[in-house]
Amino acid sequence: MQAIGTFHIQLTAQPAFYQGTDAMQLGRMTFDKQFSGDLVASSRGEMLNAITPTAGSAGYVAIEQVQGSLAGRQGSFLLQHSGVMTRGEKILTLTVVPDSATGELAGLTGSMDINIVDGLHHYSFDYRLD
Repeated sequence: MQAIGTFHIQLTAQPAFYQGTDAMQLGRMTFDKQFSGDLVASSRGEMLNAITPTAGSAGYVAIEQVQGSLAGRQGSFLLQHSGVMTRGEKILTLTVVPDSATGELAGLTGSMDINIVDGLHHYSFDYRLD
């Protein structure tokens, strides 16, 4: 099955844990999201990021807890993020953490794609509910 919609995100920078003289930066952010569309939910997460001296090259990982309703079923689940940008070219993977879903979403598996169009975040969530 597939769920589509949009979300709003609020990022909050946390103190950087490394900022060297070589322009390499390792940072941390927390975030809050509000999903609308087929997934009606809120989420909270934490992200670690690395910015290299090469323009447009970076990486990040994050864990996000999503709480709400998917296809009319209530519950929560975790998403694991892994993102790499090589000189502006992005590869992003968001995967449901195995066995993390609760409530009526127990057994949920899947992956989510994110696209940003004119500043608005769109998601496409391919999932399976056992």
